Amino acid sequence: MKIIMFYAPEFWWKPYQQVLKEAPAAGPETLVKETVVVFYQVEAEDPERFKKVVEKLVKNIKWLARKFGTQKIVLHSFNHLSTSKASPEEARTLIERVKEKLVKGGFEVYETPYGWLNEWKMHVAGESLAKVFKDL
Repeated sequence: MKIIMFYAPEFWWKPYQQVLKEAPAAGPETLVKETVVVFYQVEAEDPERFKKVVEKLVKNIKWLARKFGTQKIVLHSFNHLSTSKASPEEARTLIERVKEKLVKGGFEVYETPYGWLNEWKMHVAGESLAKVFKDL
């Protein structure tokens, strides 16, 4: 799994176009303030390491959220981080587990519509830790 995390004073998105036939209906445009935004790509080998990948992703997200004192997380599928891709079903299963763990940990979790292209605007804080790349 590859991730890029940002601390964003503001992150806004609006569903643009459905790209996966089986994707659920998208919700309305949304603005989240003072959030950690996680651009992620579930890779082909990640389902074989499911538990480890989930644990590492949750740990990294919690770490950055604590650094900035926020309980808000936005998850955004971004399949431009690697040439290796898990199936949409495998990716959804993994991310749903991540969301469950974060919510159980007291986080407010948002997700851009999966299976949709989204228009978005992001204001990223200037601190060095406001931009973090990880290869899990």
